[in-house]
Amino acid sequence: MRFSNAFLDEIRDRVPISDVIGRRVTWDRRKTNVSRADYWACCPFHGEKSPSFHCEDRKGRYHCFGCGASGDHFRFLTELEGLSFPEAVQQIADMAGVSMPQPDPQAERREKERMGLVEVMEMATRFFEDQLQTPAGARARAYLRDRGLTGRTIETFRLGYAPDSRNALKEFLAGKGVDKEAIEACGLVVHGPEIPVSYDRFRDRIMFPILSARERVIAFGGRAMSPDAPAKYLNSNETELFHKGSVLYNLARVRRAAADAGTVVVVEGYMDVIALHQAGIENAVAPLGTALTENQFDLLWKVTPEPVLCFDGDGAGIRAANRAADLALPLIRPNRTARFALLPDGKDPDDLVRDEGRAPFDKVVASARPLSEVVWSRELQASTLDTPESRAELEARLRRITATIADEDVRRHYQQEMRDRFNAYFRPPQRPGGERGGFRGNRQGARGGMRGSPGDGAVAAGASERLTRSALVRGAEALPALRESVLALTIVNHPVLLFSEYDDVAAIDYENRDLQRLWACLLGIAGSVGARLERERLVEELEAAGFGGILQGLEQQVRNSRLWTATAEAAPEDAREGYLQALALHKRTRALARQRRELERELAEATEDGDGERVPQILRALQEVQLETGRMENQEAIIEGFGVLSGRVKGPAAS
Repeated sequence: MRFSNAFLDEIRDRVPISDVIGRRVTWDRRKTNVSRADYWACCPFHGEKSPSFHCEDRKGRYHCFGCGASGDHFRFLTELEGLSFPEAVQQIADMAGVSMPQPDPQAERREKERMGLVEVMEMATRFFEDQLQTPAGARARAYLRDRGLTGRTIETFRLGYAPDSRNALKEFLAGKGVDKEAIEACGLVVHGPEIPVSYDRFRDRIMFPILSARERVIAFGGRAMSPDAPAKYLNSNETELFHKGSVLYNLARVRRAAADAGTVVVVEGYMDVIALHQAGIENAVAPLGTALTENQFDLLWKVTPEPVLCFDGDGAGIRAANRAADLALPLIRPNRTARFALLPDGKDPDDLVRDEGRAPFDKVVASARPLSEVVWSRELQASTLDTPESRAELEARLRRITATIADEDVRRHYQQEMRDRFNAYFRPPQRPGGERGGFRGNRQGARGGMRGSPGDGAVAAGASERLTRSALVRGAEALPALRESVLALTIVNHPVLLFSEYDDVAAIDYENRDLQRLWACLLGIAGSVGARLERERLVEELEAAGFGGILQGLEQQVRNSRLWTATAEAAPEDAREGYLQALALHKRTRALARQRRELERELAEATEDGDGERVPQILRALQEVQLETGRMENQEAIIEGFGVLSGRVKGPAAS
């Protein structure tokens, strides 16, 4: 029985390949990174003692670096278990909960016709590629050269040129035996009842082939060479092969690059994607001249749980970001969200990397903000907040927006997040003497995009005077909690702990956004290098990824606090002891924060219900949590939690 590509793709997408392979192998705990859906094991195809067999859910592929075995779900079952291909398909379909298709002669005929159209599109692609190299394509070649594209890049993306002729492509395909109906079905000509003679859709344009997920050409985008053309960019019309709202430009290539990069970046157009690829940023895609659709979000989430949507920094870009946020909100769920980045005003990715290299763009992506922060900032800036009524309207608007989230758990957390931000914004800041100030300082902090929390607007209580004056504090928007800095820096300086304590290390949940990004990069490096990872290489790769300044700040913060267990000079056993105590403190602090939020929610509900018995009980519990939280946040408590290690472990004097 022949299965359609659409059916095979559907059941492959529904079943993680690790679920198929995990029934036959035991994953190696040290090399496997479950959070990235990246798995390692001893190869089931040949005998070995160290794991060289690798599979990735996002790619849906496996590969053994020892014997070279590789393939997808179906090949694994046919080669390892000797199943026939239909039997392998049946097993994957059962795991996916999808019924096997019944034999359908009409569907098989349509699939055959589709494959015929794919062959026609391939012929057209080769025609356009050849035309780019002819004298007629000289102006197009000059344009691409002026845009900084190399011959290798042009070849990689199979760029071409459509001649300034009404019949050049049509006559070429007819000469190859392609009938009129197939040419029309591919959308390569303009035709219809009111058009006596069909003519080429693309004329005097640079051609960008658009690939399917299976890397077959299904459509084209054309960039006009003439400034008088009615449309600067023209896409293929909707066909049997091509549905614009369900395709992303460059997605087929990005599936391979996204795992290494850790995410997918969505930019505006073809040239942005190509310029970024040439600059070494191979994880960029683009919608096809329209706003993102729900189907395109689904495509992104199949590749990465948190794509970065990159918009121009002008008014139009901000409006586009807001539209994308509104579209994404109802769709998000655990492991399905988005971050938002804004380019410098007047710059697009193509300009940025061509003029300044990839570093500025990497910085833009690294500064991407979470969806919740984008929503909060937008609604806050759209409000005057000078009356109780306007503040009540903001609160009601936030409730309406978060109510659109379909997933119950995510919706509850968003509602709590917005309540926390709202309360922190309107809560007068606590001054050192216990006196409460006015609203102004707190509003400034909220408008800067920082989340309100105890102690916002000042350096953490108990920080030394030297630390307060340090360049780290002066130059940073938010100083990481000392326990978080200790956890991150200890692993950087003693990466052996990453593998001996892997489960706890991989699960660390940082509050500081810089540390979140550094941690994701660190785990990715560790996953690719394995247990042989040494400090020098780790630091080198983190610095190359743009984290050099963060590492210097962490080092300075830790040395100013005289916590030598986190430094490279510490003995391994002292580093491990300090790390474990910091981890215990971190877990307790995060647990207290969760408990506080839950008690505040219960207090609000009990107050609304008029439950006079529960309110005093909840207040007492909340007071106890707040007292313990205050002790945890005090720097002296942190140092004591480490057993005053600064007195036991020798290190150089703080500078």
